[in-house]
Amino acid sequence: MARITASREQLRPDPRYNSILASKFINCLMWDGKKAVAQHIFYDALDEIKKRLPNEEPIEVFNQAIDNVKPQIEVRSKRVGGAAYQVPMQVNRNRQLALAMRWILLAVRDKKGRPTHLKLADELLAAHNREGAAMTRRENVHRMADANK
Repeated sequence: MARITASREQLRPDPRYNSILASKFINCLMWDGKKAVAQHIFYDALDEIKKRLPNEEPIEVFNQAIDNVKPQIEVRSKRVGGAAYQVPMQVNRNRQLALAMRWILLAVRDKKGRPTHLKLADELLAAHNREGAAMTRRENVHRMADANK
């Protein structure tokens, strides 16, 4: 029987920046098991960030972008006597990371007509500056949670 393992325990740091977070992001970016393609896209995006912000370390920009997109609270449905209420709840650390990565990748994939590494670089820079589609989604989640307190 195949055992399901937490990827967190098996995850190796990525080869270029030696970052576990980058490795996880590359795995989320990957489609159809094509890890080399995903790595190429990710590293090209970080090279693009390096070109646009020459005095900043691209992996730091990436880390900051992920941190900025992480939601602190979210609304969860809770049934009480036949009615479903939206209840604001704290988000645990693993889910924060998963949501941040998912939102950034959704924002990248929603944009059409340009190479993925450029779209990813744009979205990471936008998130680093606290703007862009992924940040908008985070703000909406926080606004919903505030409205349902």
